Amino acid sequence: MGKKGKREKKGKGAEKTAAKMERKVSRRAKKEEEDLEALIAEFQSLDAKKTQVIESSCPPPSPRLNGSLSAHPEKDELILFGGEYFNGQKTYLYNELYVYNIRKNSWSKVEIPNPPPRRCAHQAAVVPTAGGQLWVFGGEFASPNGEQFYHYKDLWVLHLATKTWEQIKASGGPSGRSGHRMVACKRQLIIFGGFHESARDYIYYNDVYAFNLDSFTWSKLAPSGIGPAPRSGCQMATTPEGSIIVYGGYSKQRIKKDVDKGTLHTDMFLLKTEGAGKEEDKWAWSRLNPSGVKPTPRSGFSVAIGPNNRSLLFGGVHDEEEEESIEGDFFNDIYFYDIGKNRWFPGQLKGPKSEKRKRRRGRQAEAEGAGDEMEKQPPQGPVEIVKEVVAEDGTVMTIKQVISGPAEEKERSESEEEEEEDGALGQQVEPCPRSNAMLAVKHGVLYVYGGMFEVGDRQFTLSDLYSIDLHKMEEWKVLVEMDPEAQEWLEESESDEEDDDMEGAEGGEEEEESSEEESEDEGGEDQHPSVQPDEKHADYLARTEQYWIKLARSNMGPDAKEKKVVKVAHAMAKTFYEDSV
Repeated sequence: MGKKGKREKKGKGAEKTAAKMERKVSRRAKKEEEDLEALIAEFQSLDAKKTQVIESSCPPPSPRLNGSLSAHPEKDELILFGGEYFNGQKTYLYNELYVYNIRKNSWSKVEIPNPPPRRCAHQAAVVPTAGGQLWVFGGEFASPNGEQFYHYKDLWVLHLATKTWEQIKASGGPSGRSGHRMVACKRQLIIFGGFHESARDYIYYNDVYAFNLDSFTWSKLAPSGIGPAPRSGCQMATTPEGSIIVYGGYSKQRIKKDVDKGTLHTDMFLLKTEGAGKEEDKWAWSRLNPSGVKPTPRSGFSVAIGPNNRSLLFGGVHDEEEEESIEGDFFNDIYFYDIGKNRWFPGQLKGPKSEKRKRRRGRQAEAEGAGDEMEKQPPQGPVEIVKEVVAEDGTVMTIKQVISGPAEEKERSESEEEEEEDGALGQQVEPCPRSNAMLAVKHGVLYVYGGMFEVGDRQFTLSDLYSIDLHKMEEWKVLVEMDPEAQEWLEESESDEEDDDMEGAEGGEEEEESSEEESEDEGGEDQHPSVQPDEKHADYLARTEQYWIKLARSNMGPDAKEKKVVKVAHAMAKTFYEDSV
């Protein structure tokens, strides 16, 4: 048998194995999904009681990850939908719709009757039809204890002009999944990959589906050539010619009983149409070998389409399992992929021009005073700051952050040092390293919202909002700061009651706050230094200050100034002390 015949036989064998695994996962997941369907139906009945659109100003949304952030096609607005939050004991899912007004730097909550059920890890794509449409497909719902999953296969459209949700019921679409990717390509929605997970089994996909936005029909594509291996969480972008680019992603496979092996994919593929006109439904995969500086291997990165025919990748995490610890490197860097040149390159901050002028004036003054004796300094490149946090159980968490260093920077003048003390020339502000953040680009400006990072066994879910002009790449701007008081982690309880599960899954803000407060009162001493009987606040702070400073610094990232870290730490300690007594 020739090589081609062997490849075809191997390919058919892999297809049979995948089909067998899918049937196995489907059988085991059926019972779980039946249990969760009843819960989802109850939540939908609550949503059905809403009969009118209510739009109201509100504070920034609560911390979350794995939601979707989309730029309005006609207005200076960003649309946030869905997401999840885990506080150490319960998983909260959301189907809230928030709108961020870019010009006013303000948030509003839009309550629309009959929205999609609560979900995370879905995909959303915006098209400019009829005043703008936001299309949402798939995602997952998790039980409050995070042990059962329901994977959606529904398709929804939000009509932005009329503020109405509509479920599109069409047969022949993808199976239920999350972690997939979806892009709008010409008059189609293209969906690739994802995974489906039950309590004991899982399956990753590499299939491709297209939804026609004119006929409202699904079709499963059968591209020729060798395509990507099954994966989730990849980068997916469209080219001006209507082709699709796929990069990276994550998958895992079971190598033996109860032992899984994860794979961080770093390969890149092009999915393009063969021919034109009537032959546009014929697609072909081909391998891409881009030049330049490629992103380091990672999962949980976020993606967006930037200006100048470039796609971009932000953040993510690289986990390495060792014998006695799990070391995770979280990132906050940006990588650009130039679609036309097939080249990767890292995004580096240039620094604001006003700051450069001040430094230049200072250098000129020094040069005039020092004359020819002034020693030249070599250019400085980006500086990598590595921070290691060791949890009580010995788990090591490494957080890496790249700070762009100014070129040819010399000793500053006294006036510049005074300005730095005032914060004018301080270290550049950047989002703290994170994974699973939500990205959107509007008018060439990148917006980064939320996400998470881990320290030991603790997960910190974020609610901050940053922006950066991708044309200039001068500096990050903080639009919404992270609220340390929103960070809470509850140790696992030995037993969870059904009432608590129902309350947690609902995802309401009031229910979330009350349940967390109760849980903290019951088990707070396990994760915080306890307050001793008759202990004064000053004594408690003196005894536990280092603990709270460490926690505050983990929250605020390695860039935070020490004075601010200490101030936040004292506030956290005071709040806990007052709650305890």
